[in-house]
Amino acid sequence: MKILLFGRNGQVGWELQRSLAPLGQLIALSSSSKELCGDLTNLSGIAQTIQKVSPDIIVNAAAYTAVDKAENEPELAHRVNAQAPDVMAHEARRSNAWLIHYSTDYVFDGSGHTSRFETDIANPLNIYGKTKLEGEKNITASGCSHLIFRTSWVYSTYGNNFIKTILRLAQERDQLKIVNDQIGSPTGAELLADITAQILPAEKYRSEISGIYHLVSQGNTSWYSYAHFILAYALSTNLQLKTQPDSLLPITSNEFPTPARRPNNSRLDTHKFHNTFGLNLPDWQTGVTRTLTELLGTPRDSS
Repeated sequence: MKILLFGRNGQVGWELQRSLAPLGQLIALSSSSKELCGDLTNLSGIAQTIQKVSPDIIVNAAAYTAVDKAENEPELAHRVNAQAPDVMAHEARRSNAWLIHYSTDYVFDGSGHTSRFETDIANPLNIYGKTKLEGEKNITASGCSHLIFRTSWVYSTYGNNFIKTILRLAQERDQLKIVNDQIGSPTGAELLADITAQILPAEKYRSEISGIYHLVSQGNTSWYSYAHFILAYALSTNLQLKTQPDSLLPITSNEFPTPARRPNNSRLDTHKFHNTFGLNLPDWQTGVTRTLTELLGTPRDSS
């Protein structure tokens, strides 16, 4: 099996390099790769790379993810999130390869208080969500065999993410205000990569599984409760904090305006994923605790 991975230096791409390596020949590219093009702004270069490598599976872990910045760079976000996946999909269709692509809860508008199904109507609130949704539609319309995994609130020990930001700010500032009315499921890049590797060996023989799936950790939380969980763990390791867990201040989204609107409800239903692949998804606390252990070590015995 020959696997072509785009976005090797992102959180998910970094973990995919580990999880996919045992499955066959892995060619992992970043935007700065020299011999082969991994720059998603270079559409012809992406097409030529796929044609040259002739992979059995294309895995796209690259994206324009600067949500607020995308409001001022819609053309660039569109090129990376919508046009590049379109090129990959058509090349996959031409060469009878599978395309694995990662999308986002931001394709929904965040209304309501229940989990969204894959069949629910998408209505993104911002440029990032709109371009990711267009990328999904382009892949589906191409007719290629594909798996699109919608996920949310991704973190890892590698790269920048909410966990690291909260730990840093809590050591620098005496007080932190955290949004408490946006609900979602923190999902580890490690989990996404391991799930992908579990599925790939059998997928090429099951054309009926082609489609969109929600893939997130079980359970949900607010950004405020998530931050409290992070700091409570940090405190148990005796990390010196200026902001204590119980001194976090919950605020509404309206009190923390950003250039791009965020969905308040990012709950995603994963029944379709479980019923199709028979894999269990752990609760979000398990993955976050593992990452915190890797970053900070194990809690110390206070006695």
